[in-house]
Amino acid sequence: MRWFIALMLALVMVTPAFAGEDPYVATVTCTANTTAACLSDRPTTANPAGGTNPWYVSEKHQQFLLDEVGFLTSDAMCQPISGTTSQCEQFKSISEINQPEICYYTTAGGFLPGEPANGKLKNAVVRAGNAGKFEWYVRLPKKPSGEINLVLECGVLKPNSFTFNGYQSIERCAAETGERVGPNCTRLEVDPGTNPLQVRALPTITAIAYPGKYNFPFAPFNLTAFRNPGSYSPFSGINMVNGAAAQLLDDIKYPDDTKILLKACMDKTIVTKLPVTGQVNATGDVETDLEYGDMIYVRLDIPRYNSVDIYCNAQSLKLAGVGETWY
Repeated sequence: MRWFIALMLALVMVTPAFAGEDPYVATVTCTANTTAACLSDRPTTANPAGGTNPWYVSEKHQQFLLDEVGFLTSDAMCQPISGTTSQCEQFKSISEINQPEICYYTTAGGFLPGEPANGKLKNAVVRAGNAGKFEWYVRLPKKPSGEINLVLECGVLKPNSFTFNGYQSIERCAAETGERVGPNCTRLEVDPGTNPLQVRALPTITAIAYPGKYNFPFAPFNLTAFRNPGSYSPFSGINMVNGAAAQLLDDIKYPDDTKILLKACMDKTIVTKLPVTGQVNATGDVETDLEYGDMIYVRLDIPRYNSVDIYCNAQSLKLAGVGETWY
């Protein structure tokens, strides 16, 4: 009898291992006019780009996209999201989405190959001296079982570079947000004791989780980012606090502590804590375990003190992490 009990306990202990976990990558793949065919994120023989453009999502990461056709129906991508006017994965900007991909260096000119036929991959731009914002709604393709990475990659040029240099701008006038811009695509040098960045010119970031079709209803809450490097210990007792270890991603309440520095055409990864049901965050909101189908909203706000031209598109944001496998 003892061996039977021991065997049963062993089976109980190892059962979770059979569930499996694997990486996922997710981007905006649909607009408000979603159709069932738009659900295929992963490239296939019939649809080599899937819902993404391989130029934005590398072959290494394409294997972690999901071919959702057959698993989900079109309403999984387009579903009511409480507290917003959005119902689908999408990219939004105050400025028109009609700009070329400035990270694509070419002497021939023209949009990124394949882009004219796929308008959602064109960019929007917020130019130096102007305020603006970019917004992404991306659905979690798996139940996350680890921290959720927000990976941003936008084009950043010194002011008016594209007007004069076209598609060669990125090789001549690349920039980073908040930089002190000098004449003729140069950067101003500073003396010791002076911040080389204009802090008030840096964008700020907000990230909010909204319930989807496959989760219990919950009040939307802001995600919390780990400071990296840091102690990764964001708690005071059982509650979370802003500080040296973590920061709630809410640029309305914390405009001075949610700033972000973007470099031209380079990935910027923000690691957000895995939400836990019942966990109270720094502003007193209660987190909930997330499920696949829940929506992550990310907003990048550009202040009027912005010193560079910032180009972002639908796939300038990726969600990445480890989640429960479907198979």
